[in-house]
Amino acid sequence: MNKKFVSIISTVIIITSLTAGQVPEFNSQRAFKHLQKQCSFGPRTPGSKAHKLCQDYIVTHLKKCSADVSLQPFPFKNPITGKTYILNNIIARFGKGTDRILLCAHWDTRPWADMDNKKENRNKGVPGANDGASGTGTLLEIASIFRQNPPPVGVDLVFFDGEDSGSYGDNDSWCQGSQYFAKNLGSVNYKYAILLDFVGDKDLHFPVEYFSNQFSKNLVDMVWSKAEELGLYPFDRTPGPQVLDDHMPLIKAGIPALDIIDFEYPYYHTTEDTPDKCSPESLGIVGTLLLHLIYE
Repeated sequence: MNKKFVSIISTVIIITSLTAGQVPEFNSQRAFKHLQKQCSFGPRTPGSKAHKLCQDYIVTHLKKCSADVSLQPFPFKNPITGKTYILNNIIARFGKGTDRILLCAHWDTRPWADMDNKKENRNKGVPGANDGASGTGTLLEIASIFRQNPPPVGVDLVFFDGEDSGSYGDNDSWCQGSQYFAKNLGSVNYKYAILLDFVGDKDLHFPVEYFSNQFSKNLVDMVWSKAEELGLYPFDRTPGPQVLDDHMPLIKAGIPALDIIDFEYPYYHTTEDTPDKCSPESLGIVGTLLLHLIYE
């Protein structure tokens, strides 16, 4: 994800059928284990062994959760090296119907830690604990919940590939997976989309990302109002930065979409973006909010 301008809940899951209006609890420890597991593979950079291992891990888990899982391959040319790869968005569908909700995150990591303070680290891959694994880990735990408590509406979990290999100054080189996805929606009708990015920071704060508010204000009001109702303190109405992220292709495709993102993260695009900078409680806050939006 490319910044354009600088500008709790550890619980156990309920394994019971829910009556109307009941909301299952989010298991933040299990979500954090998903974050740690992704990072254990190493940087999930396009074309790497770690990238393939992580893809297999995500797909295997989603299939265990009884999702309708598919890969959406697309060609990708690295803007720096010129190498070409076939990357894959991972799509997991729960429930039936063409009117659906989209929850998404990116699962790849940046090949170069170009914001690292140490020059010798800038050609190394980014571990991506917060930038990638946090959103993905949250959605993987939500998939586990869907297995035991099928959502009352159709929900797609989409894990975008090729988000973080962009070149500064070339906006189209970022968010490759979401661009491809948005151009190939088919007959599905998404009522709205929520993107998770940088949601694991121990020092969590979610202002309202600029483009989300500009293009999807009603959705922002719905989501932030629910967070306020639940007493989820990191969410406030402070105007946030303009962020070029995976929600933008969705907005351009006509889908109301917002980005839940804490971009005040000093380890952005460095080798220090590691699990110790993140917390289960932060994932629990975001996961709890999503479950209330879906089940209530």
